[in-house]
Amino acid sequence: MANLSPTLPSVPLLFFARISGLTVALLVLFWALAFKSSFLTHSLSQQDLIYAILHPLLMVIGFIILSGKAILVHRWLPGSRSLKKSVHLCLQGVALTSGIFGIWTKFQGQNGIVANFYSLHSWMGLLCVSLFGAQWLMGFLNFWHRGEARSARIRILPWHIFLGLYTYGLAIATAETGLLEKLTLLQTKRNVPKHSTESIVVNSLGLGLALLSCFVILAAVSPKYQSSLQSKLLYLDTRCLSS
Repeated sequence: MANLSPTLPSVPLLFFARISGLTVALLVLFWALAFKSSFLTHSLSQQDLIYAILHPLLMVIGFIILSGKAILVHRWLPGSRSLKKSVHLCLQGVALTSGIFGIWTKFQGQNGIVANFYSLHSWMGLLCVSLFGAQWLMGFLNFWHRGEARSARIRILPWHIFLGLYTYGLAIATAETGLLEKLTLLQTKRNVPKHSTESIVVNSLGLGLALLSCFVILAAVSPKYQSSLQSKLLYLDTRCLSS
């Protein structure tokens, strides 16, 4: 029986997701390159500046934008299901590596590890990377390595999708708390005006992240995707019964 439920057009959603992702990437690059003094005090070295700039670049561009591309890989990438799964796994692996390295760079400054583990942003970041790693491992073992039976993969798939979207939303929320923490620090300790160019850039970056998450998650849960998911589950169930 045909699915008569209304569907959202995927092409506009993918277009807006790409535009939002590109805008966010450009804003992060502009903030890091145009306002270097915000990431470095006079007592720190040039190496500390590199670490301080790499943290937002890796966490936003690598961990969030690439992860969003991986979530929607079944929408924008032509080819077989195996190819899409391979690209999805690789992109998520690169995103996870970026997240781990991004946290590592934050701990390389002169303050060390303990001094960077006091805020809500840092706790959410560690939780997010931990969930992301568990999600990637679960996906590898069940959908790529095929170590489990098809019946197990059928039961795991909805939870895999839910945990992936939840972790992505948590990554966005973590980035937003990081921007708020950084901007508050700049405005209170360095007297950066609330109407300055840097404040506008940081606020625009936060808004861009909110829009990016909206388009990515909306495209992922749209009825068209749900219809495809139901067909995939039916296909797996049929194969499982016939085997």
